[in-house]
Amino acid sequence: MSIKCGNCCDGCRGGLCASKVPIFENLNDEELVEIVDTINHKEFSKGDKIFSEGNIGNTLYFINQGQIKLYKYTKDGKEQILHVLSDGDFFGELDLINASKYTFNAKAIVDSKICTLTKDEMKNIIMKNPEIAMKVLETMGERLAKVENLVQNLATNDVDSRMAYLLIDLIEKYGELLEKNISIELPLSREEMANYIGVTRETISRKLKKFEDEKLIKIIGTKKIVILDEEGLRDYI
Repeated sequence: MSIKCGNCCDGCRGGLCASKVPIFENLNDEELVEIVDTINHKEFSKGDKIFSEGNIGNTLYFINQGQIKLYKYTKDGKEQILHVLSDGDFFGELDLINASKYTFNAKAIVDSKICTLTKDEMKNIIMKNPEIAMKVLETMGERLAKVENLVQNLATNDVDSRMAYLLIDLIEKYGELLEKNISIELPLSREEMANYIGVTRETISRKLKKFEDEKLIKIIGTKKIVILDEEGLRDYI
């Protein structure tokens, strides 16, 4: 049976936004319809802040279309990116469980369409479908492990290693396999890449050029990188 969402944003028409979210993928049509009837829809332009650290955490966000960065500010006021999320990802889950305030900021990297559920709405869904809670916990565990790896990388590795770590992370999330190589449509600007690994924008440009000279990557414009030697990059980590 094909289900359509009457109140969906443009990106949902002709389909069901909830079905794009991995934690809902095993629900049947009736269960998905119930969730869709509950979901609210919002649109954010590039650069719009979705919420700030310290805001009350009472909403779970699902990305129907777009890219969102989650970040904090360091003590000296610099932006530190924690995660970059895209279609099908969700965020805000930690704060729902803790019933507290958001512990990070969220901003749209590109124009984005977001579906939302309140804390109480999500709790009702989980009560009826306990397996969803397990999937949420699995995602939380993966993200916490990723943040731990990022912290360790920033604390112990040199800049070449950090740059390689970032590229490998982008491969795993956004890499598209070509005949022999991997193409990445970059979701981040050079400035945001710098914020991700705690260096300056100029350092990012130098390291990318260094890796290109070593035939590890090929830079195409400002938004595309082709990975020529993934193993060579991993040797830096």
